[in-house]
Parts: sequence; structure tokens; C-alpha cells
Amino acid sequence: MGEFKLKLILVIVGGLAFSFVFILLAFAIPLDKERGLIKKPKGVLEEVSHSLRNKGKD
Repeated sequence: MGEFKLKLILVIVGGLAFSFVFILLAFAIPLDKERGLIKKPKGVLEEVSHSLRNKGKD
């Protein structure tokens, strides 16, 4: 019975640690990818694509 409790505790602690790592990664990885250099659209299709992508941001 003692070995079963130890395995159960280890599984719970391992699951919590695994979840904690992904929670930290969610805060560490930035969601806004437009902080870098934004290149100017070259053609008409790129201008349309750029305007559709940034429709709500202007």
C-alpha cells in the first residue's frame, strides 16, 4: 500500500510540474509577432493581404 501511495504522489507532483512548465511557457512566448521589422508590400496582392490582416489594427 505504501508503494502505491508513493507512485500516486509522484504522478500528481509530476503532472503539476509538467503543467507549470507549460504555463510559464505561455507567458514567456510573446503572442504579438509584429514587433519586428515590417516589410513594405511589393505588389497588389501583398497590399490586399496586408490590409486584410491588419484590418482591425488601424
